[in-house]
Amino acid sequence: MNKKLGLAVAGALLAASTTASAGIAIPAGDWTVDIGGVVNAYYTNTNVTHGGLGYGSLWTTNDSLNGNGSTAKNQSNITTGLLPNYLSVSGKTRQNDLDIAFTISINPGASTRQAGIQVGALNQENRQAFMTIGDASWGSVKLGKDLGIFASDAILNDMTLLGVGSGATLAGNTTTTGRIGTGFMYADWKSQIAYSSPNWNGFQFTAGVTQAWNAIGGSVSSTTTNRGGAAPAFEGKASYSFTADQVTGKVWVSGITQKVDGMQDNAIAGDIGANINVGGFGLTGYYYGGEGIGQTVQLYNGFDTAKKSRDSYGGYVQGTYTIPGVGTKLGLSWGQSNLDKNSTGDTMATDLTDEMWTVGVYHPLTKSVNLVAEYSDVKSEYNNSEGKARTVALGAILFF
Repeated sequence: MNKKLGLAVAGALLAASTTASAGIAIPAGDWTVDIGGVVNAYYTNTNVTHGGLGYGSLWTTNDSLNGNGSTAKNQSNITTGLLPNYLSVSGKTRQNDLDIAFTISINPGASTRQAGIQVGALNQENRQAFMTIGDASWGSVKLGKDLGIFASDAILNDMTLLGVGSGATLAGNTTTTGRIGTGFMYADWKSQIAYSSPNWNGFQFTAGVTQAWNAIGGSVSSTTTNRGGAAPAFEGKASYSFTADQVTGKVWVSGITQKVDGMQDNAIAGDIGANINVGGFGLTGYYYGGEGIGQTVQLYNGFDTAKKSRDSYGGYVQGTYTIPGVGTKLGLSWGQSNLDKNSTGDTMATDLTDEMWTVGVYHPLTKSVNLVAEYSDVKSEYNNSEGKARTVALGAILFF
């Protein structure tokens, strides 16, 4: 395994692939500057049948898939996968007995658009801009924008991080959704102030305050922005990593709580997950549950028109095998996310369930390039209707 990448997703990339390469380290006076990144692109073909389903599910209401109201559609794209393209610049130094570091990244998408057509945000994101101040003896403090704390380990252990997963896209259209919404909530990229402890023989924790969101979705009044100002969110996680002979593994928990503008209830959620690896085999299990946390994106349809929180829960299981001497990783995973209708005063017709099966092959062509082939089968059930989306993805991802 090579030196970790200077990205927020570095831990997942190293765990998921033996081909991750070091960034470009440049001495600059008292500083060491590292330039690293990811470039990826995939041909995807998605066949969608939405059967009239229209509530709460990004898989069957997303404009890039549903054929603008038709009941079926076959669509091909050349697009970025779950990971955005990344150009990350980070730096570190030691000053006044403190370790000082920063990371700034830009994230252009791989897709193009017809002239004059604009859907959602620009095909460009800026996901990271943060500093850290700390010392090995007492930990570190992070200030700025980075991956959220709750549910972060769920996405970092998802095998589709190196691929596409679901062919659906989030609002910005810079990436696909992977298994987001069919097994875990999106951790998102949040402004935050967070403390991370030292690593005590495999045990570590992080706790912080993050930028609050407003409730969004068809069940609540529209807001001009998803930022919420009533109070920050409080997030935390703890993990234990271990090694014994040929066995390695990790167990983690995380949680979030937030007061939500205009709602009767707070949003609250927690999760638990574990990963174990032995003899080329890897197994991951994950479960989450919450109130008001919503479906897929945090606070999306988490509240009804009476401003009461809805229950949501889900999880995924994943098995992988790396072929000895070849390095090709084979993977199979299944996951499900659920949003429950409240018993009284709720305009939702029924509960909502989104689930997905994914089969993937990830082959290290070189130490920097992975070839990827995936098939994902998504099913969404609501109000006696069933939407389906089957996506085949072929492409490559490069790390530098």
